[in-house]
Amino acid sequence: LVSKDSFDLALVDLSMPGMNGLEVLAAIKDSRPNLPVIMITAYGSTQTAVDALRLGAYDYIAKPFDLDELQLVVERALEHRRIIDENRFLMDELRSNYGFDNFIGSNPDVQKAYVMAAQVARSTATVLILGETGVGKEYLARTLHYQSDRAGRPFVKVNCSALPENLLESELFGHEKGAFTNAVARRIGRFEAAHTGTIFLDEIGDITPSVQTKLLRVLQEKQFERVGGSETLTVDVRVIAATNRDLAKAIEQKEFRDDLYYRLNVITLRLPPLRERVDDIELFAHHFLSTIAGDAGKRIKGFSTEALDQMRAQSWPGNVRELRNAVERAVLLCNGDIIKPEHLMLGVDASAEQRPRPSNQRMD
Repeated sequence: LVSKDSFDLALVDLSMPGMNGLEVLAAIKDSRPNLPVIMITAYGSTQTAVDALRLGAYDYIAKPFDLDELQLVVERALEHRRIIDENRFLMDELRSNYGFDNFIGSNPDVQKAYVMAAQVARSTATVLILGETGVGKEYLARTLHYQSDRAGRPFVKVNCSALPENLLESELFGHEKGAFTNAVARRIGRFEAAHTGTIFLDEIGDITPSVQTKLLRVLQEKQFERVGGSETLTVDVRVIAATNRDLAKAIEQKEFRDDLYYRLNVITLRLPPLRERVDDIELFAHHFLSTIAGDAGKRIKGFSTEALDQMRAQSWPGNVRELRNAVERAVLLCNGDIIKPEHLMLGVDASAEQRPRPSNQRMD
């Protein structure tokens, strides 16, 4: 029955003619590994219970049992199944949202980067993503993670430029109680949190030489100590790093360790700026429009020719992120079905245009 039909739960007696309960349990787990199974036994044997749990049973209950007790175990098993199904759905959504078939663009450099990323996604190789702010480095990093065998494990992001050296070191490696002022308790670092998963080190070109040295050790040996601690910790973490800096130039200026660069530079993926992908601007604009207009409850068909020409002529220093913001602003300001240049407000300070004038300001 289990091999042919769908069930939410199985209650299996241990002692049955033909196949015993453990054999049925093994057969169920072979064909429906996510089906929760509760074993029922009159023996109450600890070893039997251990064998059942080892084979994948959710729980066991001994005869004679109280119906309220059985109901409680059943409810817990069904809730466990619901959580597993929900997590699987969310993971499928993540895999779908961060898929290599979702990338937008006809630019050869972008296609090259994504083809290479697809080839190395399932490996444990360290990846370095290069590109200006807003080109989609984090999206690519998440895609690498969710298309890898570590997809069900943590994805931990660290913005290396957002913290001073002492705080960044603690953030990455954790600290022991009393390691410094305000260290009132032990704290695990991002590398520990990312164990068996992926850590994304954004803006890695901004870290100081001291932190670079400790990071190099983690990449080489997978080991480190918490700040103020002596215990050596070993982690299994895939490292994906990104930067908008020219690391070769930083090495020449003695601002970045060359040995760390070589460790990071196993696989390098470069994402070009939007100004080098003029043909992709319209593709991105329509993609953002379909998503944003739908969320805003507006029926906007597209962009006027003038609006498209204006977008193509922009330099987009904020790249894809800036383009998305422009499209979102245009959707909010557009009351018709076509976005025009005045809705995009490119080349003007949109916040200043919409900022109310103080009521007591004199008009001379």
